[in-house]
Amino acid sequence: MPHRCPLCSPPPRRSAPPGRWAPRTEVTTLTDLLGRRGERDAVEQLLVHARAGRSGSLVVCGEAGIGKTAILELARDLGAAQFQVVSASGVESETEFAFAGLHQMCAPLLHHADILSDPQREALLVALGRQTGPAPDLFLVGLAVLNLWSDAADEQPLLCVVDDVQWFDQASAQVLAFVARRLSAERVALLFGRRETEGDHHDPFRGLAEIHVGRLSDPESRQLLETVTNVTMDKSVRDQIIAEARGNPLALLELPRSARPERLAGGYALPYVAGVPRRIEDSFRRRSRDLPPDTQELLLIAAAEPTGDPALLERAAARLDLDVQAAVAAESAGLLEIGPARVRFAHPLVRSAVYQAANPQDHRRVHRALAEATVASDPDRRAWHRAQAVQGVDEQVAAELEVSAVRARSRGGLAAAAAFLQGAAELTPDPVLRAKRSLAAALAKYEAGSFDEARRLIEVAVGVNLEPLDGARAVLLRTRMDYQEARHSSPPKALLAVAAGLAPLDPVLSRETYLDALDGAIVTGGVEPGWGPRVAAEAALNAPPAPTPPQPADLLLDGLTTMYTQGYEASVPELRRALDAMVALEPCADLDGSRRWLGLASRTAIALFDDDLVNALADRHVALAREAGALATLPTALLIQSLMAVLSGDLARAELVAGQTSILAPSRALPQLHAHLILAAWRGATEEASELRASVERGSEGPAQRTERLMTTYAMSVLHNGHGDYAAALEVALQSFQASELSHGSLPHTELVEAACRQGRPELAAEALAELTARAQASGTSWGLGLAARSRALVSSGSEAEALYREAIEHLAKPRTAGHLARAHLLYGEWLRREGRRQDAREQLRTAHRMLAEMGAAGFAERAARELRATGEHPRRRDAQAADALTEQELQVARLVATGATSKEVGAALFLSPRTIEAHLRNIFRKLGITSRRQLKQMWLL
Repeated sequence: MPHRCPLCSPPPRRSAPPGRWAPRTEVTTLTDLLGRRGERDAVEQLLVHARAGRSGSLVVCGEAGIGKTAILELARDLGAAQFQVVSASGVESETEFAFAGLHQMCAPLLHHADILSDPQREALLVALGRQTGPAPDLFLVGLAVLNLWSDAADEQPLLCVVDDVQWFDQASAQVLAFVARRLSAERVALLFGRRETEGDHHDPFRGLAEIHVGRLSDPESRQLLETVTNVTMDKSVRDQIIAEARGNPLALLELPRSARPERLAGGYALPYVAGVPRRIEDSFRRRSRDLPPDTQELLLIAAAEPTGDPALLERAAARLDLDVQAAVAAESAGLLEIGPARVRFAHPLVRSAVYQAANPQDHRRVHRALAEATVASDPDRRAWHRAQAVQGVDEQVAAELEVSAVRARSRGGLAAAAAFLQGAAELTPDPVLRAKRSLAAALAKYEAGSFDEARRLIEVAVGVNLEPLDGARAVLLRTRMDYQEARHSSPPKALLAVAAGLAPLDPVLSRETYLDALDGAIVTGGVEPGWGPRVAAEAALNAPPAPTPPQPADLLLDGLTTMYTQGYEASVPELRRALDAMVALEPCADLDGSRRWLGLASRTAIALFDDDLVNALADRHVALAREAGALATLPTALLIQSLMAVLSGDLARAELVAGQTSILAPSRALPQLHAHLILAAWRGATEEASELRASVERGSEGPAQRTERLMTTYAMSVLHNGHGDYAAALEVALQSFQASELSHGSLPHTELVEAACRQGRPELAAEALAELTARAQASGTSWGLGLAARSRALVSSGSEAEALYREAIEHLAKPRTAGHLARAHLLYGEWLRREGRRQDAREQLRTAHRMLAEMGAAGFAERAARELRATGEHPRRRDAQAADALTEQELQVARLVATGATSKEVGAALFLSPRTIEAHLRNIFRKLGITSRRQLKQMWLL
């Protein structure tokens, strides 16, 4: 059986490859065992590919002590001669420091930063703390790292090794996963070591090629054990060690070293300890205790200093009157290695063992020395060390942590800001101020997606006699989390109660809470009798008056309240005023408040058929979410952007936007699925759309997810209408009108009207058509009036129908409604053919076919082609065979290059390096039988 390349499909667990890595007759090291089982072969394949300019990544997974670090060391050894190596190791205490891990990976290569574009270089340097500026765009940081590594690899192949990546900070992990997915033609090998993560659906590295390092068999364990014992081992003792080690290599290597020779030889039983990692830590702890006191203290400094900076270690040691030469004993014991650029422990568990063995007094003394030794240019890390050095409480340090939280938030580090605020709360002596800081920390944890931590902090806050307003804020935050986690009817109802209670305490927050409740009611669509948007809107009538002048959120609340209590037409002027105010708000003003309501505002703009406002609001939402590092809301903002690109007929751009969510939601969360589903529907990709629909329905269990299902039914009705399967389109479209949330949407109406009329059942669409027409007239936009005219034409006849089709085409003749314009030409052409006006029909159908084919709307394009053939004309077919041979990514590259974009510009658009774009172009030229960009531009590839 041939060996399976880990870059294409990871080898099965415990499989042994044939050939050069066959078992040896005598096993002397763990590396020999790993090589025997295939791990070494997998690593060598990765390096071979990288040297050949076929980048790749590999995730080495397994439990603690299973041999992951040994595999990474093996990779360093194999690549030392031909690769430049950069490495990093995750540290559990560093998980809240934004971009801390990335700093380790990029700092040695920053001399290549001059090749980056100004935006990319600025984003990277701000992320790494090398310069100040606005919070960096995570996508720009990822592209900067990709190009930085690509340029470095031009000089010499690059091997990037990351151990314990599960402890990397969130921002660094997302960027590295982003880069790993886009490595293609660079001479870069990226290798991760990661603990097993059972059921972690938010793991950014899911989907990358993996090898799982399994436990050793008993014969393998026996062979390895024999290499580390210098005495004749009693058989029962040996069997006991093997049984208790359970195939964990580090346990096998370390436990015998900690046992006295007479115990090994004499048959004394080893004490039982519950878990292997704990036992391994105990073994390292015992080894470190035999070292001189100065060496032990130096080890503790290194364990408490997570960056591995040798200069910082030396400065901190000097403050404790220690000589760094004391580390020689630790190096001789195989626990620590001090290099010119990095301090590195033999294994992450050594660090843990050393730190856990020290008492709290030693911890505080070491952290105090590190704080004093930390340079002034790194105030956040200095504040963190000072906080660890405090015994009890300290208001001065707590205040410093608050300042660090502000800096972290400005850099896009919500998780870091939350950690600093939590530390500040714990160090605050005043109970009332501690409660306030705990609430602030809870809010930051909530925004960063750490709901469990947020709930714990809320409990700390409510444990004291809170002021009424702070108590109401705590209840509000807890209720918001209940709603986001459960998405059932009770939390929006509870929000209404909280909003009423806040009215006399904080009128502004009360109004925001009413808007929260109304938004929740719109999303859930009314999941039980007597509850829904109208009920929430009626309750909001009791909200405190808006301030003078009102803020955009106040205007939005008043407009939506009017919509659900007085009707769509009455609400249009108020809602348009609210959305205009939100667009006009200065970027620096009320950033969090603006970002918070932009999703609701964008959906409201769609309901108003105002494409200009939708695009402006969606663009602003994406920009502010990136600036704030609020990645939980970014996929929803990208969904709106992708939807509008589809409706404008720019399906290529829609795909690019939808694809950006992979860095944020690698497990394909609902916003990402919806974006791809709507795109597949307009393209007529039946099989893909069906698979995506099934994925959406699996992730949308329960009646509270009606909004998600509404978007699904809209997409499927588009798919079926495109293929001319009007019976299926009608069945699906009718399902849309069972959801109360439809009162806030306008997209499904046209699909129902078209399907019902084509099925000869216009009465089924009469209500939808009347509502669509009334809304379009109230909104007065070209988009709404065009859709209404097109739909009314379907139920009309004679000159009236023709006038309505022409009116629709006139209204929709703008770039942002090009998709609906093409469909208007198609419907008009179909009507003309049925009227017997073949020549006129051909003109409309030719236009429709050309537009739809160029967009990539294959289902509708084929429908237009069928109609053309029915007129006696055979539409010109491009020679699609060569183009169809292109991969999806090659097709994206070809489309963009055909517009005249450079490789650098295409790389920026697709988040790929220019080298990868050039490699794709070579494949494209070969497959299409051309040799230049000019020829590509002349070809019809869309």
